[in-house]
Amino acid sequence: MLEGEGMWPTTHFDADAKRSVLKVYVEEEAAISNARAALGRAGEALGVALEEIVEPVAQEDWQNSWRRFFHVAKVSERIVIRPIWEPYAPQPGEVVVDMEPGMSFGTGCHGTTQACLRFLDALAREDAARSVLDMGCGSGILAIAAAKLGFAEVSGFDNDPDAVNIAHENARMNGVGEASRFYVGDVARAGARADVVVANILAPVLVEHAAQIARCVRRGPGAALLISGILEEQYAGVRAAFEAQGFKERESRKIDIWRSGWLEL
Repeated sequence: MLEGEGMWPTTHFDADAKRSVLKVYVEEEAAISNARAALGRAGEALGVALEEIVEPVAQEDWQNSWRRFFHVAKVSERIVIRPIWEPYAPQPGEVVVDMEPGMSFGTGCHGTTQACLRFLDALAREDAARSVLDMGCGSGILAIAAAKLGFAEVSGFDNDPDAVNIAHENARMNGVGEASRFYVGDVARAGARADVVVANILAPVLVEHAAQIARCVRRGPGAALLISGILEEQYAGVRAAFEAQGFKERESRKIDIWRSGWLEL
């Protein structure tokens, strides 16, 4: 975990350098060692080497200043993500998701989130009379978008109770509190089933728990599994893990350095 008292992470893709940049702002110098340890664990989980730069910055309200990087964004044919502090006049046919991510992952800016939103938009156009399960829901953005797209039954879980609380609040703010359900859970022990399962996690976790994730996809017409959180060079291995579970790729999307897949049975 990179979140914690006195520690605020932000991430963006540097198009010129062609690399992802993760910045962690800390209030006290003593927190630097904790940030380094957390970044080391994140690098190991992703299987990548992280280049570390430590430098002082001017005093600022880091808990709120990150908001200046988060703006209204149209991420699919219909879905628009609107941070609650920015005004926006919806166009006909648009589905606007209002977000206050707090300390949870899921602003709609990240390539993995955007790919999943585009897949969900396409799935809803085909048949919204399906159930959706979001594994590792974070801020709730994917499940909330699914509910606003009209999917019949929407739920999501996260192993972080704070993320679940934030997802609940965001769902209520978007008027889909009754149309979606969030709870504390773990992908390794997931027992819920749905027609469409969204697993925007990390490549090593997807591979390790491929069989468990596959069991959560309800067999039948319209069954779909969306896999994301995968670096381009990791994608073939993740896809192979789910092909071994009987899935085949319908489509994949690469956004920045991330590739996401829409799999079917």
